[in-house]
Amino acid sequence: MRRALTWKRRSSKPTCSWNMAELESQDLAEPVSPGETTKSGARPADRHGLLQHSREFLDFFWDIAKPEQETRLEATEKLLEYLRPRPKGSEMKYALKRLITGLGVGRETARPCYSLALAQLLQSFEDIPLCSILEQIKEKYDLQRVKKAMVRPALFAHLFGVLALFQSGRLVKDQEALMKSVKLLQVLAQHHNHLQEQPQKALVDILSEVPETTLKEILPKVLKADLGVVLSSPENLELFLLAQQKVPAKLEKLLGPVDLFSDENIPRLVTVLKMAAASVKKERKLPAVALDLLRLALQENKLPRFWNDVLEQGLLKKQFLPASFLCFRLLGAALPLLSKKQLQLVMQGDIIRHYGEHLVTAKLPDRFRFAPEMDEYVSAFLEGCQTDPEQQLAVLVAFSSITNQGHPVVPTFWRVVRFLSPRALKDYVAWLRDMFLQPNLDSLVDFSTSNQKKNQDASLHVPERAVFRLRKWIGLRLVSIVENSQVEKEETLVEEVARFCLFHSFFETKKPTAQIPETEQRLSFPLESRTREVVCSAFFSLLQALSTQFRQVPGQTPGGRPWTYRLVQFADTLLNHNRNVATVTPFTAQQRQAWDRMLQTLKELEARSVEVRATAFQHLLLLVGIHLFKSPAESCDLLGDIQTCIEKSLEGKPRRTRSKAVDSQEPPWVEVLVEILLALLAQPSHLMRQVARSVFGHICSHLTPRALQLILDVLNPDKSQDEDDNVVVTDEEQPKSMSRDDSDSEEEEKEEEESDVEEESDEEARDGDVDQGFREQLMAVLQAGKALGGADSEDEQEEELGDEAMMALDQSLASLFAEQKLRIQAKKDEKSKLQKENVLRRDFQIRVLDLVEVLVTKQPENPLVLELLEPLLTIIRRSMRTSSSKQEQDLLHKTARIFTHHLCRARHYCHDVGNHVEALHAQLERLVQQAGRQADSSVALYYFNASLYLLRVLKGNTANALPLKTPKKQKASAKAKVPEATSCLDLKRVTPVYSSALSSFLSKRNSPLTVPMFLSLFCRHPVLCKSLLPIMIQHVTGPVRPRQQAQACLLLQKALSMGELRPCFEHSEWEQLIGQVLAKVTENLRTLGKAEGKSEQQRELSSLELLVTLLKTIHVQKLTVDLTTILGLLQGLQPSLQQSLQQGAHSAGSNRLYDLYWQAMKFLGVQRPKSAKKDTKGIPSDTQSPISMKRKKKGFLPETKKRKKRKPEDATEQDAKPAAPGGNQPPSSGKKKRRRTKATASAQSQVNEKPAAKNPAPSTLITSPSTPATTTTSPSTPAKTPKLQKKQQKLSQVNGATLTESAGKKHQKRLPKKGVSGKSPQPTLPRKKPRLSLANGSPSLLRSGAKKKVQLKKGVKP
Repeated sequence: MRRALTWKRRSSKPTCSWNMAELESQDLAEPVSPGETTKSGARPADRHGLLQHSREFLDFFWDIAKPEQETRLEATEKLLEYLRPRPKGSEMKYALKRLITGLGVGRETARPCYSLALAQLLQSFEDIPLCSILEQIKEKYDLQRVKKAMVRPALFAHLFGVLALFQSGRLVKDQEALMKSVKLLQVLAQHHNHLQEQPQKALVDILSEVPETTLKEILPKVLKADLGVVLSSPENLELFLLAQQKVPAKLEKLLGPVDLFSDENIPRLVTVLKMAAASVKKERKLPAVALDLLRLALQENKLPRFWNDVLEQGLLKKQFLPASFLCFRLLGAALPLLSKKQLQLVMQGDIIRHYGEHLVTAKLPDRFRFAPEMDEYVSAFLEGCQTDPEQQLAVLVAFSSITNQGHPVVPTFWRVVRFLSPRALKDYVAWLRDMFLQPNLDSLVDFSTSNQKKNQDASLHVPERAVFRLRKWIGLRLVSIVENSQVEKEETLVEEVARFCLFHSFFETKKPTAQIPETEQRLSFPLESRTREVVCSAFFSLLQALSTQFRQVPGQTPGGRPWTYRLVQFADTLLNHNRNVATVTPFTAQQRQAWDRMLQTLKELEARSVEVRATAFQHLLLLVGIHLFKSPAESCDLLGDIQTCIEKSLEGKPRRTRSKAVDSQEPPWVEVLVEILLALLAQPSHLMRQVARSVFGHICSHLTPRALQLILDVLNPDKSQDEDDNVVVTDEEQPKSMSRDDSDSEEEEKEEEESDVEEESDEEARDGDVDQGFREQLMAVLQAGKALGGADSEDEQEEELGDEAMMALDQSLASLFAEQKLRIQAKKDEKSKLQKENVLRRDFQIRVLDLVEVLVTKQPENPLVLELLEPLLTIIRRSMRTSSSKQEQDLLHKTARIFTHHLCRARHYCHDVGNHVEALHAQLERLVQQAGRQADSSVALYYFNASLYLLRVLKGNTANALPLKTPKKQKASAKAKVPEATSCLDLKRVTPVYSSALSSFLSKRNSPLTVPMFLSLFCRHPVLCKSLLPIMIQHVTGPVRPRQQAQACLLLQKALSMGELRPCFEHSEWEQLIGQVLAKVTENLRTLGKAEGKSEQQRELSSLELLVTLLKTIHVQKLTVDLTTILGLLQGLQPSLQQSLQQGAHSAGSNRLYDLYWQAMKFLGVQRPKSAKKDTKGIPSDTQSPISMKRKKKGFLPETKKRKKRKPEDATEQDAKPAAPGGNQPPSSGKKKRRRTKATASAQSQVNEKPAAKNPAPSTLITSPSTPATTTTSPSTPAKTPKLQKKQQKLSQVNGATLTESAGKKHQKRLPKKGVSGKSPQPTLPRKKPRLSLANGSPSLLRSGAKKKVQLKKGVKP
């Protein structure tokens, strides 16, 4: 009878499963003869020693089955290292049995782990016979005797056992074990319901590694001489292909000559491949049998028959997705195996066309996309054949030729081109260029989807449409190759692409010439205007990419010239050859003159290329000159203004003044150039945006107030306030209209119906708000048709109105409502127009903010930066109020980032305010007042930070222009006031501003100002904090609300804690200030513990925190302050606080209140009573029996310590019982513990003047200065810091077990000194409290576990 055990480990690991337990039970309950059992107990002793001694060894097997791969590998390595010194010990035998048991565990994820570990073990120890392992597996999992419920684990145990032998690398060398494994796999193959095709796959893997001689012997046993059986499953076919490859003679002798690709066998091959495709549906990989069939077809020169008949006409016609994916994977895997001719055969068939259709239709989010997998196949092929550029070109051209009605299916930005060799890349670009000029539609593998075939529109199937789609893709493809930084390309290739795009964007050939290669290229289809627009857009995108690469690699072009300069020279060459080349849009005389003048200016700038400013102007001229071909009229005017500005900027000297320039007939060049940059920013071009930023960065040092005002006018929302307010109403309808405009063409009819319904509902909603004019017109029409009769009845109306009158009335009403509908539509169109204008305006403002960012970043010391504060704050305030759209949010975020990070937090600021000190003070006052009037605290924070920035500017400027009166007789505080005395900051004017703001904050119910704002002010400007302290002290008490009192306490606490504030006071002033604050706090704390609401409770907490800060300041700085009043007040409040806490009627903040109370008492010299915490836990009651105390201690100890401490505990108890004084001490205490308890109790009795036998109450620990038993001084007299007491406390904490009675007396003498002065030591950390309890001798269960060695010594002493 098998014993069913559950074996639990000593560690915290879970209980072993039934398989592990079965091994243990089999190992423990193995039948032994009675003689052996009586002769020696070796087996039980060894077994017990193995389990007890090798705990680390047993942990290896638990870690092997864990899901983490690193843990499994590490456990396997440690197991092998553990077994190497003892290859023939009991550990090896146990390890083999344990791993074999793990092969059939119930967890499926653990079986491969044990199989791999067994393989590593067999590989490391080659003296272990493989046949014995097989026998142990068969014996452990006997398929004949196993229970029905355990058949599946037993089958998998056999399978993973064979795989372990194979993975060890020794199975192929061991003939006997190999034959047994093959027979076992054949037996396992019969259990297809559980193992499916895994045994056959394992057999094929094993036979693929055996030598040919061994395979010849095994082949007749594993492969039947029947072709029908071979073509019945993918595994048998794979075994046949393996034999065909390794032992063809033996296979021919067994089966005779076999032609797999005959007409009779092709349907069977299709069926087998379909089965193989279904078997790897979840794995998404290529079956090995399909690739072996392809190799066989290539070997027998039957690729066309296999590809056409088996794949395209057979497997692809099954309309089975896994079969289609098998064909796609086989196509990708076949690329390295095919020649150029075979590649043309493969890439022109139905499979590649079906693949293209899959790419087009698989763009939906819930469809599986095969494109990434095919990209991996193509990338691997291109990377592997770097030495064969022709093959690379053939594959890339073949995939680029898969088109959907002329448009290639591969993306324009195809990442596989990074693996092309330079020659292949050059040939590929040449092929793209030739296909653009002369599209060969017959060479393309074109297809149409099912939906496209259903569309009968003839215009969708004309060659011109396919040519346009192809040329559009080629233009973007050429540009993407140049833009891809991972592609290694030559400079000549980049120039060819750029010249090609420029020529076909703006020029056309009149007569070919050899001087211009682009004119010799003939077009088979004329270029349409829309094609030129696409190429033009791609060309400017290419310019942006080249400009970026030029900044990264300055030497990319000869002489360091930008690519734009070379293209401008090429365009000038084309313009000069007017007989051979003509522009698509001919230049006028003025435009040609502007072009020539631009070239002349470029030469002048090139002579001054050393200057950075000249380089920026050169970029601007080149870019606007190129745009002369795109928009001649606008660019011509810009070129003239830019050239004039450049000439004046290079001639004159830069003037940096805040005053306006003298009025003249023409504005300064900076203002004109700023207007030009604003005009360029209005264009939706990222390259324009970059060039505008670059140019403005070089001219911002010459900026004038008028030029800055041009920028601020764009950002000023008040200028278009009325328009913005009108558009805000329609913001909610914007997503609906946008979604209708962006929908697909297939849903247009449904959307039109929905829009009609929405229009009707809108009209019904507007019926209630019809204007009065329409009502009057409607009444007039009805009265003219006599449809409204006052006192006439309906019968009379019917008699008066005939058919003609009714028809006329209907026509009048129809025309009237048609006019009303037109008016409504006109209003709707007007609102939509305003909305679009608003979108464009916001986008323009976001772009213009780039100029502001450049100014504050590169010129932070420019006085003009100060004029940006209020405009930026206006944008922030308005955007926070109306930030409904994404554009508004982007505008808000960018403005806030510039204002906060680049302006207010900048390291540098303006040091030359000139004569504008008065204006800055007025602006500061205005900003603080506006901060207090805001409705949102987040907006008020920006205004307050702006005022702090102005404070910083005024403080950092010298008072040359505005002399301030400074006191000369101050001696002690002169050093603290020197910075303010020599700066432009007028404290007499600024202090009332912030005083008013602070008073408003501490008196208003809902103030937008916050505590962090004033704390930032105090930290940066301590002198202002000194002036504002009386206001805070005043609001600590008084008729204000409790919430404001709490905020005043918090401000005072943070302000007094700042180190910057103390140097502003003399010693006597500082002591007087601390005394005033302490008096206010004392008045506040008289109602401590009586809070009814949340605000009152917060006031109590803030008052106590302020008190703790005051006491800490008094103690650290050794101030002489009278603490008698606050000490007496707190001592009187202690019973009520403790009672309320013990009763449980307290909120969540009461514990915090109680802790703060005792922090304050500790600074006053009164320690928190420890008995209140530990009487109920550590001290046993008198009625508790010694047995219960003993059991409690045993139960508290860990399980591993019970046996080790059993004998010493008994000895300790025997020694301790005769010396026990009474029932007050626990029975397990020793002699030293009694001494320590007596010493502490006598010390406490002397302090509290009570007997030592009684426990002191919590209130008796609070000492008063007037107590006669304590040797103290008055509270106002500073006492010395007891450093000696600290040292002795540390010694007593470390050596708590050897504390004597004399140490207790010393501790008792120094204890009263803590309750008087504000210079008491800092409170001890929480981690030292257990040590203090041990030193005081309080009985605690923690002592028995912590002082184990001391108790052992007690048991030894007599």
